Amino acid sequence: MSAIVHARGLNRGWVSSLAVGGLLVAYVVSSLTTSSETLNIGVVAAEGFFFAWVLIVLASLAVEGRRKAVSRAMAGLVYGAFALAVVPLLSLISTVVTLGLPRFDGDFFGSSMRNVVGAGGGALHAIVGTLEITSMAALISIPVGLLTSIYLVEYAKGKFARAVTTMVDVMTGIPSIVAGLFAFALFSLFFGPGIRMGFAGAVALSVLMIPVVVRSSEEMLRLVPNELREASLALGVPKWRTILRVVLPTAMGGIVTGVMISVARVIGETAPLLIVAGFTQSMNYNPFNERMMTLPVFVYYSYSSQGADAQAYIDRAWAGALTLIIIVMILNLGARLVSRVFRTSGSR
Repeated sequence: MSAIVHARGLNRGWVSSLAVGGLLVAYVVSSLTTSSETLNIGVVAAEGFFFAWVLIVLASLAVEGRRKAVSRAMAGLVYGAFALAVVPLLSLISTVVTLGLPRFDGDFFGSSMRNVVGAGGGALHAIVGTLEITSMAALISIPVGLLTSIYLVEYAKGKFARAVTTMVDVMTGIPSIVAGLFAFALFSLFFGPGIRMGFAGAVALSVLMIPVVVRSSEEMLRLVPNELREASLALGVPKWRTILRVVLPTAMGGIVTGVMISVARVIGETAPLLIVAGFTQSMNYNPFNERMMTLPVFVYYSYSSQGADAQAYIDRAWAGALTLIIIVMILNLGARLVSRVFRTSGSR
């Protein structure tokens, strides 16, 4: 009889029933220990997961044996770790969407904060500044990062190659405030102290972008099979043309994905832009002249420097944060789409 029970095991219905039982036990325990006014849904869910995990493991130990019970216990820990990572993310997204939608209107996207001291106004100047500064940072970082990765994969040998690799690793861990101070010191040497301009912010962001582009491009280039290189070289094709016509097209999907992810990584930086790009309430389309506003700085100042109508500033801050999240989401979805397009064309 026990052999028949072990052969059957726990089906999905039993597992679902035990999970619901764990939630009910957690709810009963929380109701008995706390009042209905202070009952926390998140705590009940966490306790319910724990009780469900214990019940499923014990039932599996009794019915399926020790080996299957250990497997279910480890699977439960994996699901718990996943939930621990996803729940705060979902909470953050729901909070930003809920608080940011009230100011998600035409006025917010069609006007700046010039001469606005209370309600109204918008973040057009910050959106334009973010797009311009990030685009210039990408124009600086992509060629430098891609050429560096080509050198490390195709040409690098000896001590100099190891030094370059070490410097890239060091740059990967540089705090963003250090990149801002570097750009500020560099531009102060040429334009004098107190310089603020959008291009300086682009240089600061490029310091943060370059190591990400180098690392992602390097990994993609190393995935290209050596047989493709050897076949091209055996036909008498020069190495530079082999890299240009064979290696880069093969790795282009991963390279573009890495570049877009690096852009998404720096588009929300605040500290370096506070130092070198500055703060302004007006439109500025010229990144080489005067201060330029960006979305992260707009959110920071809206929340930290509230005026007489504090709620209006808070609403603008949440709307700016939601706009920034949407831009980052579009970049990440674009990276996935580009990767899928190149993968599909490569498979053909």
